[in-house]
Amino acid sequence: MADSPLKKALGHIRVLDLTRVLAGPWCAQNLADLGADVIKVERPGAGDDTRHWGPPYLRDAEGRDTSEAAYYLAANRGKRSITLDISSKEGQDIVRELARQSDVVLENYKVGQLKKYGLDYESLKREKPDIVYCSITGFGQTGPYAQRAGYDFIVQGMGGFMSITGERDDLPGGGPQKAGVAISDLMTGMYSTIAVMAALAHRDRTGEGQYIDMALLDVQVAMLANMNTNYLASGNPPRRWGNAHPNIVPYQTFATSDGHIIVAVGNDGQYRKFVEAGGRPELAQDERFATNPARVRYRDQLVPLLADMVKTKTKQEWIDALEAAGVPCGPINNLDEVFENPQVLARNLRVDLPHPTGGTVKLVGSPMKMSATPPRYDMPPPLLGQHTDDVLGDLLGHSAEEIAALRAKGVV
Repeated sequence: MADSPLKKALGHIRVLDLTRVLAGPWCAQNLADLGADVIKVERPGAGDDTRHWGPPYLRDAEGRDTSEAAYYLAANRGKRSITLDISSKEGQDIVRELARQSDVVLENYKVGQLKKYGLDYESLKREKPDIVYCSITGFGQTGPYAQRAGYDFIVQGMGGFMSITGERDDLPGGGPQKAGVAISDLMTGMYSTIAVMAALAHRDRTGEGQYIDMALLDVQVAMLANMNTNYLASGNPPRRWGNAHPNIVPYQTFATSDGHIIVAVGNDGQYRKFVEAGGRPELAQDERFATNPARVRYRDQLVPLLADMVKTKTKQEWIDALEAAGVPCGPINNLDEVFENPQVLARNLRVDLPHPTGGTVKLVGSPMKMSATPPRYDMPPPLLGQHTDDVLGDLLGHSAEEIAALRAKGVV
């Protein structure tokens, strides 16, 4: 029963993945983790752009670099790869054949580009009326920016994220800062996953497919959450606070004698325990610092005093003392420390899969923990075109001679 499609949440779903880089592949990988059969269509000879975004690359058993870039490996496990020139008539015909055998189409081409090939939603809807078709672009299918190319870094700036991220302008190092990962791409991949599954649920109830229009800018604006409503309620645009909090003090990073910690004081009782642990109980008795509103008002006087206090102990001494006192705190780990963390190990967040050229590929597991249909890791990120013959032959019924002819013409 372990390999039954019934044990895969999306074991009945096939996804035709025409995306590349990150937002689309991240969505497709989520669907693959949940059991969907994802067929990734790539350009012959080149493939997904991220295959070449290295170093670093996956290494083989002898420690030599393979051709598989670590960036590509992050977003493409569980998929089958075929190569296909969709600018050719034969390639377009094969996409239509695949669409007839699929439940979902994902694509992130420029607005209107796939319509020129007869592979847009309206065209593929004629092939499969209940298809769920998800387009991912920088700015969406409508509006004055629809034809612009969308890049995560630019969208982080345009969408307001960088206006609230980075050190305060009046402090050293102040100024706008992007996130350390492509956050608008990744969140667009996550929102797209949710939208696709909602559309599939609607299809299963009604038999009706639909078109999904996802945009990085839309997602970037939406994900600012309470910062949006702070602005909409007050009319005042939030500003950058670095690692501090605009409404709570102390709620920030501090340098210890040998590293940094995060202290996240949520109430006055926790604040008293914090300064008592540091041997400075008088800092809770001073009327300027006794309550959170007062600490926010006098943060510029208080924070330097707390910074001096924290420097008197090591990182681990502070964490031990504050955890014992019930004060929220934590370390700032590098990735060495992350993957050695006992909680990360206990949650099985690293998965090792056999790989045809690297021997083993180390990946990060899905954070979705499900009791009946947990995520599956049946296949590593595929080699370029690894499954072309299988998909064209077994799924679409093309003969070996037909596939050889397509390959000779450069279609696959």
